[in-house]
Amino acid sequence: MIFAIAGYQLRVGSDKDRALLVKFLGKTYRDATGNDRLQHLAATVEQHFSPETPLWWVQTEAQPSQTVGFLWLGHAIDQQQGDRHGYVLAVYVAPEHRRQGIATALLNHAQDWAQTRGDRQIALQVFADNEGAIALYRQLGYQTQSLWLTKPLP
Repeated sequence: MIFAIAGYQLRVGSDKDRALLVKFLGKTYRDATGNDRLQHLAATVEQHFSPETPLWWVQTEAQPSQTVGFLWLGHAIDQQQGDRHGYVLAVYVAPEHRRQGIATALLNHAQDWAQTRGDRQIALQVFADNEGAIALYRQLGYQTQSLWLTKPLP
């Protein structure tokens, strides 16, 4: 897929990008939650990042070393149908580069990847208070299938 956003390019990630992935996951969760307790992210990357979970970076064309976003994909099993499907593990665009179509292009790339694998659906999880992301996902055709409920324990 050609990344059709003027001024940006897409780079395929590699095993050498583990530290950068941890850094950008930190930005993702810090932006979403305001929480700085993110020590678990390195373990998450260690456990889940593999050739089965592809990664793409968004960089500016003017400065290819300037990474401004990423897309990390994996797979899951639909618990109702039993089908394997694509899963967006994480997507992020730096605040100063938002509202330019980058996230839409990344999610379209995710859909293309899943369709190429023969998947019949793609899924993602979003924090309930992330209204901007929810609006984008709904605009792209994502629908609520389940709710993840949590309960704090004493």
